[in-house]
Amino acid sequence: MDGMGSSSGSSAARGRTQALPSITRLRAAFHGRVISPADADYDAARTVFYGGFDLKPAVIVRAADATDVAGAIALARETGLDLAVRSGGHSSAGHSVCDGGIVIDLSAMRELVLDVEGHTAWAQSGLTAGEFGLAADMHNLITGFGDTASVGIGGLTLGGGIGYLVRKFGLTIDDLLAAEIVTADGQILQVNDASHPDLFWAIRGGGGNFGVVTRFQFRLHDLGPVLGGMLMLPATPDVIRAFIAEADAAPDELSTIANILPAPAIPLVPEAYHGRPIVMGMMLYAGPAEDGERVIAPFRALVPPILDTVRPIRYSEIFEPEDPSHHPIATGHSLFIDAVDDDMAGAIIDYLETSAATMAVAQLRVLGGAMARVPVEATAFAHRQRRILANLAALYQHPEEAGVHREWAERFAATLGGAPGVYVNFLGLEGEGRVREAYPGPTWDRLQAIKTRYDPTNLFHFNQNIPPAASET
Repeated sequence: MDGMGSSSGSSAARGRTQALPSITRLRAAFHGRVISPADADYDAARTVFYGGFDLKPAVIVRAADATDVAGAIALARETGLDLAVRSGGHSSAGHSVCDGGIVIDLSAMRELVLDVEGHTAWAQSGLTAGEFGLAADMHNLITGFGDTASVGIGGLTLGGGIGYLVRKFGLTIDDLLAAEIVTADGQILQVNDASHPDLFWAIRGGGGNFGVVTRFQFRLHDLGPVLGGMLMLPATPDVIRAFIAEADAAPDELSTIANILPAPAIPLVPEAYHGRPIVMGMMLYAGPAEDGERVIAPFRALVPPILDTVRPIRYSEIFEPEDPSHHPIATGHSLFIDAVDDDMAGAIIDYLETSAATMAVAQLRVLGGAMARVPVEATAFAHRQRRILANLAALYQHPEEAGVHREWAERFAATLGGAPGVYVNFLGLEGEGRVREAYPGPTWDRLQAIKTRYDPTNLFHFNQNIPPAASET
């Protein structure tokens, strides 16, 4: 979640660069807005969700359509400048922006066409998860995305998509039916199981390595009112272990996110608990409220809750309001684990109590359900059988503190052990070895072959990079 950009396949490595055309010429060449360092809103346009990144692109192309995207890709090819792609700007590695290069900003591409009768939707990749969810929810329909409203559906989908409906409906990519993608040579392709099936396979989990997806077609599921909200419990090793065990034993309709952290000193939390370890359990039961109440009852029985906001809601209400001015500086380490016993739960509390960060958190998501019933080889997401996704994070105020907090997160992860692999959407700048963990064995080999076919010069390298075979070192 920290760092200043990737050097894999950088412009220096790919050859000499040449100057950009004048801003006047660029503005005449695109339908959308072209933002230069001289513009008043340049700093706002280059700001991403996470703080600690101060990257200054030479130009930002806020694309209006796929033709603009193709034009920006051609500009990167012709000039040799680095190319970054931004949907919602939530890349924890800072890949949504680059220094001295070109940024394709998709945020103006927000068209959503719902086919209510056909249970499908075409969505442009500048939409956020919250915008899509709210529009679909008005028709009692939904596609499962993540857990944060402002995350762009582009990056979230391309990495797999683990959210509040992962056990009920699977990953976001399990509902991806087709996509429109602009490749490194400027072609605008329509991909699905029958058209360019290799590329369609690769973008379902392989990230932005293969082109810029401008539109997605998703399957929509029927989903009316749900039971959801937050259950805050005092955290002890026994409570943590039991919470995870209950989540694992629950029916597929229940997905949970257990955030374990020292209780913040905010009015919502009784003062007696400030600074003490808590489980902030986000709960969503995708079914009738009366059934959900029976499923959530064992969680409430673990220990008297500090706070309980679980209630009948619309699905779109599970996305909590966000402060657009909040840009946390963070580092962390993500891993898969198979189970949580008392020793591991105790270690979690110990590490959280020893962190010097402004906020330290261990987030545990029990997986399984629909996600695990899709064959591993069906998509580029290769971790279908992993039981629990853990994300260990430290939020802090000053970029120079990064090393201390990164070392804490790595020691924390080593203590937990874990199963092989990592979820690519939770990777920071952690090196090629960690990227390979996201795509183990034959998955890496297949992705690299597809990369070699569609992007042989590694034009798309500001990502968790899978280099073409010819350029691998």
